[in-house]
Amino acid sequence: MPFPSSPPARSGPRRRILLAAAPAALLAAGCSAGSGKPEGGGRPSAADRVRARAAVDSRELAGRYDAVVAAHPGLAGRLRPLRAEVAAHARAFGDGGGDAAKASPSPSGSGTAAAASPAPTRAAVPVKEKDALAELAAAEREIADRRTRELLDAPDELARLLASVAAAGAAHVYLLTEAGR
Repeated sequence: MPFPSSPPARSGPRRRILLAAAPAALLAAGCSAGSGKPEGGGRPSAADRVRARAAVDSRELAGRYDAVVAAHPGLAGRLRPLRAEVAAHARAFGDGGGDAAKASPSPSGSGTAAAASPAPTRAAVPVKEKDALAELAAAEREIADRRTRELLDAPDELARLLASVAAAGAAHVYLLTEAGR
């Protein structure tokens, strides 16, 4: 009985090579940030507005973390790594100023430091640590959900960034709620 002939040799890269190279290609494509400035001096594109809003959201969330740590110093060790990631998210969305960016113009156009400052949040920190963590988790969840909705209409690069940061936000929600039980 003759054995069937082997399939013809394929030309082009093998599946394993493509699967191994895909994460590196995604990382390279996802990490290149645009200038964030509208072309031609006109109105910013929808993607630029989504990116700017995401940066403001992350900056304000970092302010909430700061307020909770100020009100509950015992939580500092638990919250500092999460706050550092939130600040990195703000930078990834084009907020190059980090903590100094609190004085940058707000999306409402007021342009004052007070408008973007987390000062109102500081007064609203719950007295109980558990409640403060629950509020942080709710804020993280709300922002992650918004980013998930926005990624559907975002260009590829921004959609990848939104998805990644939304996933990180979901992990923060878990760490703020379930991991502490």
